[in-house]
Parts: sequence; structure tokens; C-alpha cells
Amino acid sequence: MSIKKPFLNVSLAALLVLSAAPGVLAHDALDGSDLSKGERSVFSNEELINLSDSSINGSKNLSFLKEGAAAQLKELNGVQNNTADVYAHKGYAYLGTHTANGGNGGVRVFDLKDPANPKEVAVFGHDDVPGSWQEKVIVKSIDTPDFKGDLAVVSVQQLNRNNPETSGGFLLYDVTDPANPEKLGYWETYASTRGTHELYLTMQGDRALVFASNPYADFYSGGEQKDFQIVDVSNPAEPETLWQFDPRSLPEVPDSFNGYNWNAPDGKSRAVFNHSVITDHNAQFAYVSMWDLGTVIFDIKDPENPVFVGRTDFSSEQQGAAHSAALAKGGNVLIETREVSSPVRPGYEKSYGYTRIFDIKDKANPKLLSEFKTDLTEKVEDGPTFANTVHDPKVHGNTLYLSHYAGGVYAVDITDPSKPEQIGQYTPDQADVWGVFVDRNYVLASDMGQGLKVLLKNNAPQKEQETK
Repeated sequence: MSIKKPFLNVSLAALLVLSAAPGVLAHDALDGSDLSKGERSVFSNEELINLSDSSINGSKNLSFLKEGAAAQLKELNGVQNNTADVYAHKGYAYLGTHTANGGNGGVRVFDLKDPANPKEVAVFGHDDVPGSWQEKVIVKSIDTPDFKGDLAVVSVQQLNRNNPETSGGFLLYDVTDPANPEKLGYWETYASTRGTHELYLTMQGDRALVFASNPYADFYSGGEQKDFQIVDVSNPAEPETLWQFDPRSLPEVPDSFNGYNWNAPDGKSRAVFNHSVITDHNAQFAYVSMWDLGTVIFDIKDPENPVFVGRTDFSSEQQGAAHSAALAKGGNVLIETREVSSPVRPGYEKSYGYTRIFDIKDKANPKLLSEFKTDLTEKVEDGPTFANTVHDPKVHGNTLYLSHYAGGVYAVDITDPSKPEQIGQYTPDQADVWGVFVDRNYVLASDMGQGLKVLLKNNAPQKEQETK
């Protein structure tokens, strides 16, 4: 596998200037310039029955999986919403929704006690903020002086940031009883921003923290709000912002920074905004997907005063587009997915987005180990489309799972992360897979048009015991 040499030691002293409005950037359509990514075909339950059989092809540790269920979202107020991200907790799946048919689809809760027959048992977050959509949901068990139970945080994005009747940020719900969610609080960004796109929830000692990605918040708020914010939600009814990241806070970046385009050392103007964030298991480090600035690593042991540690970078011919991240090998390996939907740009390689794998034992100097591409990645004759680019990564043991829109879900053996090997692919008919999540006895996939897909182990019991 050939490895392109990255341009090393790229100084953050390179000027960050606003040379183009955010509307020209190709990404998750957060600026409203292109919502086609969220307007895919949405199938009814009757149409799902007529879809051809899905397939799983592979060997090794993917050979024991099979499609066990496909469950469409219920209509809400006569509207069929489409599916965004997926998360699982204690035998329940939580599916966010995207923008099709007007948004406000909320979070759908599916009971997976019988994973071959998932049942939608609740919806929440759909009527809290009009004119918005609820893409990302994280659910974790929280134990703080103010709250003990299962907490869900839900991203809220405005369909139209100029609508005075709406806002963005994230919602907090008590889902200790998943069939009866209870709203606890709402953290709101500056009124005219798009809101929170992706987020992450974790415990740090006896504190519950949310790490929020608010693309273009700095631009839209005139600097009042920042792209990356850390929020203490130990008391979910009263979330408290602890810290915001401004690239000007780094000593290498001049005070003239005022936007999202970076005149990089390779002579190209590169987009910079926060798309996504995760932390390690103990919330010691945060990994922030800052598009063409790469995956930026912060020491967050003191969440009021994070410290910049290092970042990934790109070769001159690569479009950046650091979209999402995952960790492997005990936190010593970083998986970085790049969502490139326009494969032909002057001065760049002809390629849709693909995955990069880094050794981050020395977090100040990430080392590129390998790149994983698919047949779709280099199929550029179709022109701009999200269908052929990689999207989100998840890791379970030595297996990397990648959601890949029309490619479905790829399973990749990363036992040797310098030599990733595809070991299988799950591709439902007319696939449009947004997210993937790995649980104990199943892998979940969220198909934008077809809802929840459950991939079961062949030897798994039909009824999974609910986690105590």
C-alpha cells in the first residue's frame, strides 16, 4: 500500500484569513447551500418489504454476521423522516434524524431485547425547537452529585439560521426509562449560528462533560461563540460552558485570524472549522476534526484550560476534510475519516474521501501509518456526490467498521494498522448508510432512507438479555 508523504511540520503560524464565505465549502451542508445529502429517498415499510435481500460478504471475524432486521422509522405527524446517526445503550438503539420532509424528526428509541425484531418505543426532542433537525445522539450512564441515571445529549441544528423562531445547540434528556424520556435541559448557541452539528458525552471524575462542534459559530456570531466548546452538564438542567477554542489562542496563530480559510504552506486555501469531536475513555485527550487543519489533539485533563498537543496534516495533493475520528489499540492509534464529495479539484488528487490511520503514541507528532481506500473512493466519473465517500468510523477490537453511504458498511482488519485489510462489506439494496455502531452481539447501521439495520452474530441468542 503506497503512502503519500505528508507535508511535515506545517506551522500554525500560517495565516488564517477569511477569503471565502462558508457557503462555498463542501461538507455536511451546514451552511444551507446544499441539503441534497439529507434529501435521499425515504422508503415506507411496504417498500422495504419489496427491497431485494441484503448481503454480507467476507471472512474471518465478519463471517458470523447476518442481517437480522430492517426497521423503518414510524411516521411522525404524518411525516416520514429519514435517519441520521445511531447509538446503542443497554439494549436500546437511539437514532437521530436528518432534514428530509422538514426535519424535526427527533430521536427514535428502539427496544432491541429481541434484536431480530426491533420495536420503536419512544421519540423525543422533536418538538422542543421548531425548524431544526436532530442528527447526533450520545447516551451514557452518568453519576454526578446532581444526576444519576442514563443521560442522552442530542444535537440541534437550525434548518434556517435566519429564522427568529428557531435556535441551535443540544438537548439533554433523562432516558433511564428509555420508553419515557424526560427533558432536563437545553444548551443554546448564539441565535444566528447553525447550532451543534456533532457532539460527545463523557464522564471525567464526578463531572459529566459535553464536547460540542458548532461549525461556523465564530463566523456567524462575530467571534462571540467558537466552533469548539466544552460544557459541564453535571447538572443537566443547568449546563455551564467551561471553555471555547479560538485558533488565535495558539501562540503560532496571528491575531489577524477572522474566518475559516487558511493559506496553507502548500499554497492552497484550505477550509478550517470544527466538524466533530471525541475523547478517549477517561477524558484525558480530545480529538477534534477541524477539516483541513486535520485532527487537532488537546490535553483536557483540566477542561477549563485545555492544552493544544498536536494534529494530523495532509500531503499537498490531498483534500483535507477531516470529518470524524475513532481510537484503536488502547488509544495509541487514531482513525481519521475524510468526507470528500467533490473528487475533482484543480491541484488535488482525483478521489472521494478515504480513511487514514495514525500512530499517536507521541500525540505531539502523529505518524501516518496507512490509508484505506475502497473501489468507490476512486470512482470519479460520477462527479460530486456523497454516495462514494467514507463517513464515520467505529472500532471494536481489531476490526474497524466504516459507514460509507452507497457502500454500506465496510469491515477492515486493523490487527496491523499499517496494513489495513478489508474483510467484509454489508451493502443493503439501495444503500445510503449514514452511521454505524458496534454493540456486544450486533452491529447497527443507520440507513438514511431505510431506517435501522441490525446485523446479528449467527450464534447470538434471539433474545438478548437486557444489561443490568
